[in-house]
Amino acid sequence: MQKDIIENSGTAGSFINDIIEEELAPGGRCEGMSIHTRFPPEPNGYLHIGHAKAICIDFGAAQKYGGLCNLRMDDTNPTKEDEEYVEAIKEDIHWLGYDWGNRFYYASDYFDIMYDLAVGLIRKGLAYVCEMSPEELRLNRGDLTHPAASPYRDRPVEQSLDLFARMKSGEFADGSMTLRAKIDLASGNFNMRDPVIYRINHMAHHRQGDKWCIYPMYDYAHPIEDMIEGITHSLCSLEFEDHRPLYNWVRDNVDYELKCKPRQIEFARLNLSYTIMSKRKLRRLVEEGVVSGWDDPRMPTLSGLRRRGYTPVAIRNFIERLGVAKTPSTADLEFLEYCLREDLNLNAARAMAVLHPLKLTITNYPKDKTETFLVENNPNRPEDGQRSVTFSRTLWVERDDFMEQPIKKYFRLYPGNEVRLKSAYIVKCTGCIKDSDGNVIEVLAEYDDKTRGGNTPDGRRVKGTIHWVDTTTAIDAEARLYSTIFRDSDPESEGKDFMECLNSDSLEVLTDCKVEASLENAAFPSSYQFMRQGYFCVDCYDSKPGKPVFNRSVTLKDSFKLNR
Repeated sequence: MQKDIIENSGTAGSFINDIIEEELAPGGRCEGMSIHTRFPPEPNGYLHIGHAKAICIDFGAAQKYGGLCNLRMDDTNPTKEDEEYVEAIKEDIHWLGYDWGNRFYYASDYFDIMYDLAVGLIRKGLAYVCEMSPEELRLNRGDLTHPAASPYRDRPVEQSLDLFARMKSGEFADGSMTLRAKIDLASGNFNMRDPVIYRINHMAHHRQGDKWCIYPMYDYAHPIEDMIEGITHSLCSLEFEDHRPLYNWVRDNVDYELKCKPRQIEFARLNLSYTIMSKRKLRRLVEEGVVSGWDDPRMPTLSGLRRRGYTPVAIRNFIERLGVAKTPSTADLEFLEYCLREDLNLNAARAMAVLHPLKLTITNYPKDKTETFLVENNPNRPEDGQRSVTFSRTLWVERDDFMEQPIKKYFRLYPGNEVRLKSAYIVKCTGCIKDSDGNVIEVLAEYDDKTRGGNTPDGRRVKGTIHWVDTTTAIDAEARLYSTIFRDSDPESEGKDFMECLNSDSLEVLTDCKVEASLENAAFPSSYQFMRQGYFCVDCYDSKPGKPVFNRSVTLKDSFKLNR
């Protein structure tokens, strides 16, 4: 059973918990009730690490207080929504370790109710059909001291009812009319200045087909969706704080009976260094071929992180430790990598892989001899047992583990120096062989047969230990070394074009790697610590039996220190 480091579930110790506990207490708004949350992504792209925070908060709060959490596809805009994204969202949430049971919904299932409630607002004089174009609407917003009214604001109720019905029947062109809520033109919050709540869009919906040509705006639809589903706490990121008055206005003015009105609570979204969190910008990276797809291992999408070798435990620990706050901040990418290392150190199997192979010949080792060594699969998990690795006269070692003229404090292979071959023998380098261009193509050494297992019975000190792979059983492999897709730590900051911040060296592909025989049939999502190299995950698409492909999840080096 996998070990993990998750200390709490969901939003432990957050201000959201304080609010919920106060409302569940005697005399509170939710006394005697179960809390009910929801995660409402729009299916117009793949979820990213920022969405993971919202998932952990929404599902985690429900878990903590014995409540329920719905999964709702907020598919009110047919422009870029697709079932491909719906299935990807489901997979990502399950991968993170959460489940919505039978509470899976589409906002589009409520279109009839939303329409009827909009008609009710018109009847009460709280909404009207406006014939201003999008450009006229933009220019007619007014300013803080000079509010501007639509010339259609005071049109008769019956006329608005007629026009709204005809909008629904498809009589009018896109952009020619909207339905606007009649609220407060003098409000300092522009979201309350008669916002558009329906617009015309003659585009087929991914589920409703051509049934509708008018679609509700998010700020109108979302509170209604919450009310229909009995949501008690509508948890969302901080950019919706200015929209809360409109959320409350819709909630309080549509004719829908409720036992407990939903309450919107905002938290700071997750920002991460060297990363962008805009789905629009991420889509541009995909569409312009900067990355291979939404699940490219350099992407911050959950599918990309999963393919790279990130684990649900690492991501949930990362979010848990960041906590939930009201104040925006940027988390350090190194902290996310720290959480991944911490998990993989506990759970990843160990293996030997040579990424830049150089042949090592042990000249005094019998030519026809082969022996095996038993090595631990994971020193942190004795229950994972041991595996056998073969050893022979010729081995593959890393090219940078040999220097003909060593630099200061270099303790690996050079003429006259001894090193320990991990778990095998101590060898002394005796020289090298070069090609006609002077390049080293083979290193020569002699072994001490009394040092099997790397022991030194005479007590002599050997400072260097290197890994190796037996040439007679080695498997050819490919390794992909990833670094940040942006060279700038804040590619979305004001005044920057994020496309000009791209890191041209974010991927290095090594096609001539040698790995131990136990990895011949390694399959996704298996992760390994390649000794002295880093943590690697089998690629889910390109890896094949006998020719594995490994993605480097994270290096072994860790400069981040967690303050405990």
